[in-house]
Amino acid sequence: MSGFRIVDKLQKIDEDINRNQLKYHAKRVLVSKEFTFDASHHLHCYEGKCKNLHGHTYKVIFGISGFLDERGLMIDFGDIKEIWKNDIEIFLDHRYLNETLPPMNTTAENIVVWIYEKMADSLKQEENQMKYKGARVEFVRLYETATSYAEARREWMEID
Repeated sequence: MSGFRIVDKLQKIDEDINRNQLKYHAKRVLVSKEFTFDASHHLHCYEGKCKNLHGHTYKVIFGISGFLDERGLMIDFGDIKEIWKNDIEIFLDHRYLNETLPPMNTTAENIVVWIYEKMADSLKQEENQMKYKGARVEFVRLYETATSYAEARREWMEID
């Protein structure tokens, strides 16, 4: 005998649950979303294999925090994806990073800060400030390989 059961009745808004009950708390929460992209690059002033043109399948993980709206959502995962697709990925996926990123050595350490800044800038846009209450980037983790990553954290980025 399994524990599976079919629900007798779906809960209905304004009948079984009130709208003011959708927001369970007023605490800051963090949501996370990850993406992958394929890109090529090479390093300058580096003696090793990475001085040659090569590619990676990168993985990016975002940690974004903020406060809930009246529905109990901080930010929709689909909205994070839209920001990623429109504002960030276009510079990265299937690109030669030395060409599409600002002048820099395309190390994971430099790229992760650039990605952090792009997401932070997108969240700071006026329309997003109104839409996502107190949303801010807490961290970005950029995996260059399955076992190697660089990370940018808010507390490090906000130091002058």
